Amino acid sequence: MRELASGEVYMLEECLRELAEHHNSVSVYFRGQYPKKPFGDTLASFEKDIAGGRSRICVIENDGRISGFCKTDITGASGAIDYLIVLRECRGSGYGNMLMEWAMDVFAQSGVRTIEVKVADGNNAIDFYEKYGFKPNAHILRMDIK
Repeated sequence: MRELASGEVYMLEECLRELAEHHNSVSVYFRGQYPKKPFGDTLASFEKDIAGGRSRICVIENDGRISGFCKTDITGASGAIDYLIVLRECRGSGYGNMLMEWAMDVFAQSGVRTIEVKVADGNNAIDFYEKYGFKPNAHILRMDIK
């Protein structure tokens, strides 16, 4: 595991693509609508967030390939797990737990008192987060007008 530098964010595209595929396969109402914006735009925002000190990204690599990553955002005493992704072929390896422990350490070291994570509807990751003490706080309903 290591933290990613802002200039390395392009290495995360494969993980983002797999996440979009996953969301498109499990989403009940928004299937086929992921990603919400082009991968290049997301990666550019990651680069800006790391360079500006707002975000940190930890990666797990195998043979030079990113197998998973976690992106944390911190604003004052509030933190967010913006992304936590482990490639399908690496799930069950403990990588998700390793990335989550890293995130929780980052939040503790930064004095974060409230942590938020958003999970796409249909994603079974809710069970994973609940193991760490996360509880549902709200249901965000959305409608796209065409």
